[in-house]
Amino acid sequence: MNRRQILQIVGLVFLSYGLAIAQTITTFEAPGAGNAAGQGTFAEGISLTGQTFGYYVDASGVDHGFLRSQGGAFTTFDAPGAGTATGQGTFGFSLSPSGVLVGYSIDSSGVMHGYERTTDGNFITIDAPGAGTSAGQGTFTYNINPAGTVAGFYFDATMVAHAYLRDPDGAFTIFDVPGAGTSAGQGTGTASVIGLTATGKLTGPYIDSNNALHGYVRDSDSTITTFDAPGAGTGPGQGTDTAGLNPQGVIPGIAFDSNGAAHGFARAPNGTFITINVSGAGTASGQGTFAQGVNASDAITGYMIDASSVAHGFVRANSGTITTFDAPGAGTAGGQGTFPLTNNPPGAIAGFVVDASGVSHGFVRSGS
Repeated sequence: MNRRQILQIVGLVFLSYGLAIAQTITTFEAPGAGNAAGQGTFAEGISLTGQTFGYYVDASGVDHGFLRSQGGAFTTFDAPGAGTATGQGTFGFSLSPSGVLVGYSIDSSGVMHGYERTTDGNFITIDAPGAGTSAGQGTFTYNINPAGTVAGFYFDATMVAHAYLRDPDGAFTIFDVPGAGTSAGQGTGTASVIGLTATGKLTGPYIDSNNALHGYVRDSDSTITTFDAPGAGTGPGQGTDTAGLNPQGVIPGIAFDSNGAAHGFARAPNGTFITINVSGAGTASGQGTFAQGVNASDAITGYMIDASSVAHGFVRANSGTITTFDAPGAGTAGGQGTFPLTNNPPGAIAGFVVDASGVSHGFVRSGS
């Protein structure tokens, strides 16, 4: 064997090793998470330092919030007043750089209440002015930015949605996007986890009087710009849904076409769109490409649902290169698979995986 052949073999070994370590996917279970279908751990987001957060469903079907350090240590919690019956409990949705977590709880009457959990474990309850007090109504808190401003929406007593911003001093700003419907199930919402930037820019969807979805972005000066992604349908349940935005103002989201199939998109600050259709995505209603998260490098993550209705993760680099992946243990039947939701500046991705028994597990994917 000559020197060139040896170098070729060595190069192949290192190439194989490099591919093996290029991505590392770690799955995890929150303490107390149930192990039956519909139960388990749901990671919603990941911070700059690798801290993940979200909620888990226990063996009784009750939800609880969690924080998980990069090293794997868990803090679990329940918001004051959270119900203890199936479908009730505490949900974690957004984490500030200082470690303040926000989300909402469902009480024993089925009413939603926002909350803010401080770094010392204390809670502030958030009930938006005008929020309804019957089952299915109340306040959803979905976002917090570095300044401590929170955002979300609420359902009023007639089940119409209205968006809000809450300043650190507790003052609320309520708004409705022009064109939002005023009947039950219509109105103005917000994206979750990454819907609010440090400068106060907010994005979300609104539902019109025909029950079609449209996107909007609200600047810090209260200017609202509405938009529809290319190919978005105009019928009930169709249209444009937004998933958040990064500091530059790039908005990922989903356009549901006239057949109900999903197409991912990225909207640039100047209003131009890139359509994202991952190879292998199905084309039937409920299938397609779902863009969910974007980081400061404009890398977009999410999942595609194939023709068998199985979910597979993807990340799209700013260059346009798309990499797909499946988390360990992902099921291969309809409604199962890998569901990435957000990515942080270093490129780590958080989400959950649904196994062959229908149980969810949190995961973090690091590397490229």
